[in-house]
Amino acid sequence: MNGEPALGVAELGVRYGGVMALDAVSLEVPPGRVVGLIGPNGAGKTSLINAVTGIVRPSAGSITLGALRLDRLAPHRIARAGVARTYQNIRLFGALSVADNVRAAAFALPGRLDDAAVRALLERAGAGDVDLRARAATLPYGAQRRLEIARALAAKPRIVLLDEPAAGMNEGETVALRAIVRGIADGGAGVLLVEHDMGLVAAVCDRVVVLNFGRTIAEGTPAAVARDPAVVEAYLGTPA
Repeated sequence: MNGEPALGVAELGVRYGGVMALDAVSLEVPPGRVVGLIGPNGAGKTSLINAVTGIVRPSAGSITLGALRLDRLAPHRIARAGVARTYQNIRLFGALSVADNVRAAAFALPGRLDDAAVRALLERAGAGDVDLRARAATLPYGAQRRLEIARALAAKPRIVLLDEPAAGMNEGETVALRAIVRGIADGGAGVLLVEHDMGLVAAVCDRVVVLNFGRTIAEGTPAAVARDPAVVEAYLGTPA
């Protein structure tokens, strides 16, 4: 689409002892597109993100960014290749300032982010009004979520993995998050969005992949997936 490589997950398997967390899962995240990854708790969504970022080692399959095999690399090399993430449970450097949290993610880039560059990243993440000198741990919950997104963007990633970014946000913050996620994709990065808020998924995703018990049970547009009987039964639930 724009010369950037796609993230490719092919026949991915992840095993924890005798438990198969992911079984032959395949998906692609093209540049400039938002791909949703949904499913019940325990379906394997975070395991997939952890495999892509090198936190867990796959037992089968491959993970690529263009021609580069990511599943053979250490986590820091995957990050330097252009893969950034946020976490289901916020993992900021709580004792550091807002600005230093953002700068920490850009350690591999030449030079040092000045305050204007930090502010621009915060604005992209919807946190432009946050005090750069404030300790990250003192921010309201929603602002911490947005700071984590800004930190992910600081490394100029090709792929951004968002693990339940709307968790704990109020309705207004979740609506505002739609523009933030689409803005990341419009900037050229591919986005893999793990999310339970189906309104957010429907509003921002180009395609959706549905997992259940570690296997793919559906893939398609948000509208098509929402009508899929297997998805309704496993995840969305039937009308009362």
